[in-house]
Amino acid sequence: MPARKYAAEAVGTFILVFFAVGSAVFGFQVIGAVGVALAFGLVLLALAYAIGPLSGCNINPAVTLGLLLARRISPREAGGYWIAQVVGAVVAAAVLKALVSWGGVKDQTGALGTNSWGKTINGGGAFVVEVVLTALLVLVVLLVTGRATAPGFAGLAIGLTLTVIHLVGIPLTGTGVNPARSIGPALFEGGEALKQLWLFVVAPLVGAVLAFAVWPLVRADGDADPERAESVQATRDAVAGVPRNRSAASN
Repeated sequence: MPARKYAAEAVGTFILVFFAVGSAVFGFQVIGAVGVALAFGLVLLALAYAIGPLSGCNINPAVTLGLLLARRISPREAGGYWIAQVVGAVVAAAVLKALVSWGGVKDQTGALGTNSWGKTINGGGAFVVEVVLTALLVLVVLLVTGRATAPGFAGLAIGLTLTVIHLVGIPLTGTGVNPARSIGPALFEGGEALKQLWLFVVAPLVGAVLAFAVWPLVRADGDADPERAESVQATRDAVAGVPRNRSAASN
């Protein structure tokens, strides 16, 4: 089972990076920022229901950190997820680079969809933006996958949240909020993107910690001090839309 969960995280992150970042690389001049934001949100929404029952559909090291701090995932499992997510993102970025380099595809972002600052925002501002946007994403994940929430709607809420986050972040940093998503393209683009990569790794992780700090203040009473095993299953069932009684019967 652990191997299948890690495979799901790797494949899920590959799909997110290839299709969502690819929407910018292949079609930004046609679909614009709104189209790219929708691509990210819709891909995540679909993946939430597709691989959520198996891995919880983290596909983001910052989300995994938030769940780890909330004791919904074990340290060992989190480490496996982080490796799988980065591998999936790097492979996806390699395919994008191949298509741009020898596949005859024009890179409409000019930088393989990498994240950056300096044109519309400085480094300090970019750090704050990435922290706040990631904190929103992780906070929503923690809240809508709790035991007290209505099952079946978590994926929709998380997908819509990622869409809104990209609508805000694309004009500023290109929207990172996912270290794996940022690492993959930066490794193949190199140059300035690689030099600035640290911010798009550190800031989202700080955002995850911030979300965890805020979560106890706004979570429902039914989510207070959950048992770890029950909470892990609740997270996966909520994302997948599995009724609570079905989950209990399967244990």
